[in-house]
Order: sequence, then structure tokens, then C-alpha cells
Amino acid sequence: MAGIVVGQYVSLPFPAWIPFVSALVLSVILWRSPLWQSVSIVASMAALGFLLVQQQQASLAVSWPDGEVCYEAVVTSEPQEKPKTMAVDIMLVHGGRRLKCYFYKDVRSRSLQIGDGLKLQSVIQPNREWRRGTFDYRRYLEIHGFTGSTVVSSWKWQKAKVSLTHLSRLERARLFFLRLRSRLLQRLNAAVPDAASADAYSIVAAMALGEKSALSAELKDLYAQTGASHVLALSGLHLGIIYTLFSFMVVRRRWQLVSQVALVTGIWAFVFLVGMSTSVVRSAVMLSVYALLSLANRNKMSLNTLAFTAIILLMVNPLTLFDVGFQMSFMAVFAILLGYPLLRGVFADQYLQEHRLVDWTWSMVAISCAAQVGVAPLIAYYFGRFSTCFLLTNFIVVPLAAIILYLTIVVLVVPALAPLLFKIVGMQNRVLVFIGQLPGASIEGLHPSVVQVVMTYVIIASVWLLCARFRRR
Repeated sequence: MAGIVVGQYVSLPFPAWIPFVSALVLSVILWRSPLWQSVSIVASMAALGFLLVQQQQASLAVSWPDGEVCYEAVVTSEPQEKPKTMAVDIMLVHGGRRLKCYFYKDVRSRSLQIGDGLKLQSVIQPNREWRRGTFDYRRYLEIHGFTGSTVVSSWKWQKAKVSLTHLSRLERARLFFLRLRSRLLQRLNAAVPDAASADAYSIVAAMALGEKSALSAELKDLYAQTGASHVLALSGLHLGIIYTLFSFMVVRRRWQLVSQVALVTGIWAFVFLVGMSTSVVRSAVMLSVYALLSLANRNKMSLNTLAFTAIILLMVNPLTLFDVGFQMSFMAVFAILLGYPLLRGVFADQYLQEHRLVDWTWSMVAISCAAQVGVAPLIAYYFGRFSTCFLLTNFIVVPLAAIILYLTIVVLVVPALAPLLFKIVGMQNRVLVFIGQLPGASIEGLHPSVVQVVMTYVIIASVWLLCARFRRR
């Protein structure tokens, strides 16, 4: 992580692989001195982070032609309606470059769907600098692999059958699952009983299939204000529910290896289906490691597992370190792994085993408080607010999330049950509106600096160390 941060802002006059190889060779030479060998290994990992981020930046630095160019592409996202345009993500079939594409609004642009092949003629612009508060638009585009944007006139594009053979197998698999998700969304949308259920549909689409384009600004603000945004961002909560469902469907005991392979395969199929967001990929990697370690009867969920997951994601895309979803997802799990045992230790294990209701209630309190402490400074920094009703909200939305996910699967098979699903979601929205109207439900206008955020985490760590020492005594 240190190497990635330095590599983002510093350039070297010599190739970036030289310090990495040098530190790696040095760590081998110093095998008789464990202390200095450890220092060399840490230095080599920092140099590796520097090397990876330099390579990633070089791959994103594309020199587009000055004038209009003709090219073929495929649509990779649901169209989003803007004031004057329809915005979609496209991928060039030659080279696999991703672009933000804006079509002037008309009947044809509104009919675009994921997987549609396109022939276009337009000027492609490099990623532009644009900031609002702590949001860096150019960095956001680079994190998600976009290398430019284009505005296409109505008479300079058409749908066409394009060959995807030049794309990697991973991209083709991702497109297959995105098309499948689009069909499931259409099936779900067709089951909406009336116009009043439009908000409920957008919540179901986000919670079950990771599609947030239908969410209104008011709904996003409501869930953020009440501390329920985590149920809209697919993460460990959702994947844990899906994992539990899959675990009931596979053979266990005698065929443990086969069952774990089936579970992991099903989990990754779901990850591809919902669009491979950072938080859900993090959860999938951790669950994959969990399944692997369960075969060897090892400690399954630990800080080492979380660190190993971070290494994998940062090796694939080092710029992910600057993604808000990555930071919040990892800090939430990090805080739970450290804070949950401490808070759970308030009650004796024997007492909790004898009182199941107290056990469930206190576990929910401990997990919610630990996760909130971990992400609160980041929420204040990026979004300028802190929800004081997060505990009350979690007692409502977490159990409902499992019901909504399972019921969504049933509705996709039996659409006649859709009114029940949308009724439950509508009830959840009304409860959150009530919570959001409570006095002091959210503290607004927070704008801490980076130094203040860091110092807040220092204070949190100090309190945790103090509590851990008192607990041992």
C-alpha cells in the first residue's frame, strides 16, 4: 500500500523494476539475519506496489487521435438518462478499452441494452480533470478502467453485429453474465404491479442484482442519512446470505471437497452476475479463502485472510486502493475482526450460550458498532455526515435484507409473488423515512481533513489497545 501511494505521486528517472529486484535479491542474501531480511522483504513489497501502480498508469495513458475515428464497440452498462443525453459504458472490441459514451436522447438511444454491438464515429477525449469536494472524477475513471469519453451525434452511430473474439475470455464471460442480469432485471421490472412500486423496484434491483441506475437521488440520500447504505452496496452481508443459501443446496460431509468447489463456483457466478463491484469481489475472495481453509480445519476468518485478500485485489488493480468502496469495505471488516471479539467479551460465553436471544441481539450490536467505528471517519471525509441511528436501522434492514434477497429469487421464478416483495420493500422505505425524520438522526456538514481522519483512527486504535489490555487483566 505504501508503494502504491508513493507510485501515484512520484516518478523515478530509472525503470521501476530495479528497486523491486534489488530489494528481492537483498532479502535472499540476508537470509542469516532475520531482522534485516524482514526489512528487505517489506522494502521489496513496497517496491512491488510502486512497480504495479506505474505499470497501471502507463496502460491507462492512451493518446487518442485529434479528429473523429470510426470504431466498433459493445455496450457494457444499463443506459442512464441525463438532462440531454443517454449515458452508457462501452468497450472497444479491438483492444478492450473502456469509454464513457454519451448519445443524444432519442428513441434509438433509449432502446440500448447491455451486449448491443455498435458502429460509431466520434471524437474520443482523454479523461478530464474534475473535482467536487473530495471526489476526483479522473481518478474514479482510472480506478474503473476507463481511458476516455465521447459524445456521439444521433446520425453517427448504429447498432451492428460485432465480433467479440478479440476480447479476453474474462471480458466475454463478464458480458455474458451482464446480459443475463439485464434479462433478469427486465423480468423483475415486468412484475412491478403499479407505478407506486417504482422505488421498491429500484431498491430490489440494487440489493439483489447490483444495478443502481434506477435509484433516485432522494432514495440514496434517505439510505445514507439513516445508515442503511450498506444494504444497497453488495458486500459481505449479501454474499453471506447467498453463501448460506448455496450451502443448503450442496452435499456435505463425505463429499466436502466437491461441496466447497460447488459453493465457490456458485459464489463467483453471482459475483459476475452483479457486476463485480469492489466490495463484492472482496467478499468473494475472502469466502474462497474461507472454503479453502475449512478443508484444512484452519482459522478461517482472520486478519491474515483479510490482508491476503487485499494483496490479491491490489495485484490485479493497484489503483483500487484509492476506491472509496475498497477503503470502506476493508475498514469495516478490519474493525469487525478486531472490535467484535472485544465487544462480545462484555458477556461471558456461557451466559450467551444459555440465552440465545441475548446472544443474537448482542452479536448484532457488536458487529454494527464495530463496523460503524471502522468506517465513520471515512464516511465523514467522503460524504460529510454521520448517522446516529445506524444501530436502530441495522436491526431493521439486516433481517429484511435476507428476506428480500430470498424472496427476489422466488419472484424471478414465480412472478405472481412480486406484490409481496415490493410491499416488504415499501414498508422498509417507510420505516427509514420515519427514522430519518427523528431529531438528530444524522449529523451533517462534517468536513475533516486527511490529517484529522488519520488522527481519528489513531485515537480509535489507542482506545482499542487500552480496552484489550484491561480485558486481559
